[in-house]
Amino acid sequence: MKVMVLVKATQDSEAGVMPSEQLLTEMGNYNEALVKAGILLAADGLHPSSKGARIQFSGANRTVTDGPFTETKELVAGFWIWQVKSMEEAIAWVKRCPNPMPGESEIEIRPIFTADDFGETLTPELREQEEHLRAEADKLKSS
Repeated sequence: MKVMVLVKATQDSEAGVMPSEQLLTEMGNYNEALVKAGILLAADGLHPSSKGARIQFSGANRTVTDGPFTETKELVAGFWIWQVKSMEEAIAWVKRCPNPMPGESEIEIRPIFTADDFGETLTPELREQEEHLRAEADKLKSS
């Protein structure tokens, strides 16, 4: 099972406060343990929402809103993508994580859809297209 582990933003992360050397060291050690366990597929931090944009869809219309965005508790400051055996395993790993922010913080775990989750609506043609696109994306990662 693949999961996305979301580190929620805080007022500090939205203000662009960078992590301390100690936290970077602790997170580096934690990420190393994830790699050694064979579950880490990807991990990155995100710039504050002031450097981002949102695009709202309404039928054929698109509206772009530049950041910053006000609801800090709804924002993401970073993420991991893990390959785990179960949600319980993911929870156990998150409990081992150093606190990612000074003070209080929150991490959310969400399962990632697989092709099988879409059932019959993912026709053989759509499944083939998806597999082709993933193979092309993997080639880009390798180069």
